[in-house]
Amino acid sequence: MTISDRLRASLALSPPNGLLSGDILEGSTDPHRAAAVLVAITDRPDPGVLLTTRRDDMRLHAGQVAFPGGRLDAGEDAAAAALREAWEEIGLPPTAVSLWGAADEYRTITGFAVTPILGLVSPDLDLAPHEDEVADLFEVPLSFLLSSANQQRMSG
Repeated sequence: MTISDRLRASLALSPPNGLLSGDILEGSTDPHRAAAVLVAITDRPDPGVLLTTRRDDMRLHAGQVAFPGGRLDAGEDAAAAALREAWEEIGLPPTAVSLWGAADEYRTITGFAVTPILGLVSPDLDLAPHEDEVADLFEVPLSFLLSSANQQRMSG
């Protein structure tokens, strides 16, 4: 089984008991703004996921840990938006991403309908966070993110 096959199989898991699959606004009829994020998984024996920390002075989502991503531009699909945003935010060339496909849409309490786009990237890319948007760029082991021991259900 290739690393790509193993990763795809591990990501097909349902959320652990007690966790929600997203911040869904139950019964909401409010329109959500279309957005997409890139879940960039590094191609290594122990894969990781690229994440950013947004700058503290950002208008939206200041200081949050996030996947590279943002709103869809007119005429753009989710994959194109995720790749464009990853290029703008962390300097990840779209041609360096092997796209796998999209996960289920995630409706947030802040009014976005986010489509996660999954893709495989080389672990040795020379990436550079955009100084106006990204305070930090880091990689988290995929096994850490998928472990139920590291997940909590919380409300604010």
